Amino acid sequence: MTLRLSGVGYTHADGQAALQDIQLEIAKGERVAIIGPSGAGKTTLLRLLATHLQPHHGQYTLLDCEPWSLSVRTRQRLRARIGLIHQTPPLPPRQRVVTSVLAGRLGQWSLGRSLLSLLYPLDRQGAAAVLNRLDLADKLYQRCDQLSGGQLQRVGIARVLYQQPELILADEPVSAMDPVLASWSLNILNQEAARRQTTLLASLHAVELALEHFPRVLGVRDGRIMFDKATAQVSPAELDALYANEQLTGTPVAEPPLQQTLLIPRC
Repeated sequence: MTLRLSGVGYTHADGQAALQDIQLEIAKGERVAIIGPSGAGKTTLLRLLATHLQPHHGQYTLLDCEPWSLSVRTRQRLRARIGLIHQTPPLPPRQRVVTSVLAGRLGQWSLGRSLLSLLYPLDRQGAAAVLNRLDLADKLYQRCDQLSGGQLQRVGIARVLYQQPELILADEPVSAMDPVLASWSLNILNQEAARRQTTLLASLHAVELALEHFPRVLGVRDGRIMFDKATAQVSPAELDALYANEQLTGTPVAEPPLQQTLLIPRC
């Protein structure tokens, strides 16, 4: 298993339960979409899986480790095996695209190589190859603040593909793209994950994209997993129930986005 959660719960500082009794097992190489209304707990679940949040209840195993029994430094090593794709990628505005992509492996390189690569990109061919996969080869030396929102999201995808992690957690990775480009980008991401046997979890607002590109879907509402099924088995009635009366459930608690972790390079 890539991850196993048993009875996991998390409560916000104000006492509101964000996740309740989460039971979840995902095997190596599975590709899973997470859907549900705003404030359902999708991002909180991803933040917990990324070890940015510590669960308050239950048992949690990730990549054959119990993250919160590890030392801080060892947990940083574990995070280097996880790739994060953000709705708004945390890319320094004045940084060149090539440097942003190569930053995907900072947690795997020595301190010296990491610092040198920030000053002088060492694997330009590798960065160019993954950018070409996402139709961004001509942006290699462009500054990030000169890109559109959709292009920045594709750079974020490229950085994670260059990282070659064992687990990819994606939080609304195509929200700034038009429907055609979003579908195309998710297809590339799924192809690469399948080719490398990388486990992929993606939170998506667009239900049609989840059903089109992922073989397994989790429906999350009010901090609980309402269904966990093969995509072909998800019925319209279940989708209607998942999103029913969304506007009547009160103002959802804003979920902080996934945060980029500063990885400690290998010594």
